[in-house]
Amino acid sequence: MKNKVDREIPDDILKEQNYNAFQTSEIGPANKQRVAPLVAVSKGNGKIVNSIQEVVEKLVKDGMTISFHHHLREGDQIFNQVMQTMIDLGIKNLTLAPSSLTNVMNDLVIKAIQAGTITNITSSGMRGSLGEAISRGLLKNPVIFRSHGNRARAIEEGSTKIDVAFLGVPNADRVGNANGMEGAAAFGSLGYALIDAQYADKVVLLTDNIVAYPNTPASIKQTQVDFVVKVDQVGNPDKIGSGATRFTKDPKELKIAKMVNEVITHSAYFKNGFSFQTGSGGAALAVTRYLRQSMLDNKIKASFALGGITKPTVDLLEEGLVDKIMDVQDFDKGAADSMKNDRRQQEIDASWYADPDNKGAMVDQLDVAILSALEIDTKFNVNVMTGSDGIIRGAIGGHQDAAGAKLTIISAPLIRGRIATVVKDVTTIVTPGDLIDVLVTEVGIAINPKRQDLIQALSHVSDLPVYTIEQLQQRAEKIVGRSEALSFTNRTVALIEYRDGSLIDVVKQIKE
Repeated sequence: MKNKVDREIPDDILKEQNYNAFQTSEIGPANKQRVAPLVAVSKGNGKIVNSIQEVVEKLVKDGMTISFHHHLREGDQIFNQVMQTMIDLGIKNLTLAPSSLTNVMNDLVIKAIQAGTITNITSSGMRGSLGEAISRGLLKNPVIFRSHGNRARAIEEGSTKIDVAFLGVPNADRVGNANGMEGAAAFGSLGYALIDAQYADKVVLLTDNIVAYPNTPASIKQTQVDFVVKVDQVGNPDKIGSGATRFTKDPKELKIAKMVNEVITHSAYFKNGFSFQTGSGGAALAVTRYLRQSMLDNKIKASFALGGITKPTVDLLEEGLVDKIMDVQDFDKGAADSMKNDRRQQEIDASWYADPDNKGAMVDQLDVAILSALEIDTKFNVNVMTGSDGIIRGAIGGHQDAAGAKLTIISAPLIRGRIATVVKDVTTIVTPGDLIDVLVTEVGIAINPKRQDLIQALSHVSDLPVYTIEQLQQRAEKIVGRSEALSFTNRTVALIEYRDGSLIDVVKQIKE
């Protein structure tokens, strides 16, 4: 059947996996189930175990669901050790349910799939060799991709039942009190791991830094933890950013960033007490710099900044231009250090950040969100999951979650290399077009026709050439030519959930 964004959803997927097809981006109030984990009661004095192998042998059985977090990103040194141990022990038929998968994990995930250790995956995203292998049919069952808020929702209501969570932390005491702020591998907020710690049946902390009891502040508490494993090294925090948090010098990115700032400052939302979320890429960091100057010039302060946090956002806090930072993940050392030292930077879990089914997520309070895109089409639908070749090479992350802001801006070049970013139809719909308000490219902007207020506010700004999105698509096509239609098999390799758990799109295996 076709869903409300005109995507064909296989009937067998809807029936066999008990899905509803996507109907609307509006998520209304309803009574929602919460699933509390069963607790095996103990006095909790003997939680330290000697090795990863010992704890895996104690806890992990065939057919279980296991989870990890991705706060250390490319610097993570826990995931591969645990996964190799499971392969060596001959464990089979596991569901892998991390908050996201990074490139450093790819080789071991592929190895585990080939060994039959992993037979199902649910995650926010994947890239590189793993995304390519999945796109070519490596995994028997479709991967389920969820946004960060949707993952929290699925865990809390029981769709994702985690048997064992393996959580790398830069410090812990002997019974499991831990935070992300102290130690050689400190990475700041534990926002995504906190949901796993709360809801997993068994929680294993892995740390290279056993500290005196009681360890405070405790983001993860001894009441949640079953075992603590001492390892040689949790990870390298210098690789958290892995180039994503660079300051751009690219003239195209700087031009886009300047126009994004113009859109924000000429909107009705640029006023004292506004709130915003930006990304971590070069253009997004440049937006933060332009926005800072506009705030100084206009004597405007923000109430809070949200999301994955970088040092430029922390600088706004320290200058008094932002009152609070609500921090679910840190993208650099400066942001991580700030959370340790400044009580105005609040650690929040993924549910508080963006679960659509709780009693009020932070994203519901956002005035402005600046998001990226691999593709955006003439209906303003956005793809952040698959490349123009149909291969999985991205992540939903918080894209769908933040897109409900009062002003949602997509920041993207008109073309990348010889590939159009603005297209007639995106390869994969991740975020529906009715949530997107403005597209900003280096050529100019396109405003969603449903936002007549923005059309009136922005049409006469001299630095903002305004086009229809159809005009931008035609301009991109004129430069790079019309792309050939992709060829796929009938086999579904991935499911794209909307943040309410409905299916907004599917990814088919590419045809060789």
